[in-house]
Amino acid sequence: MVISKLDYCNSLLAGLPACVTRSLQLIQNAGARLVFNQPKRTHVTPLLVTLHWLPIVARIKFKSLTLAYRTLTGSAPSYFNSIIKPYIPNRPLRSSGERLLCRPVMKTGSNSRLFSSVVPCWWNELPSALRSCGSFGSFKRGLKTFLFNIYLVV
Repeated sequence: MVISKLDYCNSLLAGLPACVTRSLQLIQNAGARLVFNQPKRTHVTPLLVTLHWLPIVARIKFKSLTLAYRTLTGSAPSYFNSIIKPYIPNRPLRSSGERLLCRPVMKTGSNSRLFSSVVPCWWNELPSALRSCGSFGSFKRGLKTFLFNIYLVV
């Protein structure tokens, strides 16, 4: 029940600094210790690995990137089409089949934490095999494995 509360609307936190998500991470850490009945000073990373829980920052990234995937496949609400736009080059390029997203043109430093700016950056950094997954289930599985290897390398 605690994890569902941590995940509720967490894509709104995309691009925010770590000081904002720190309190949520502390709650998740306490939940992991509670599940295993461990004392307060126990290191949490092995517990998160055992539970297959991503840290809060990775959960935010996961949810945002699944919204981007659903937008590209047409299964997301239509208002996301104005926020997340696929990259379509003006002429034939090798990157045409890469399934990239356009980053909005903005002044340097202004609004760099916007969902519409952060998510295309994250999406374009994914491996091309992951961006071109055929089904939503295989995308989620591959994305969780990818984020798990980045954030919880033990």
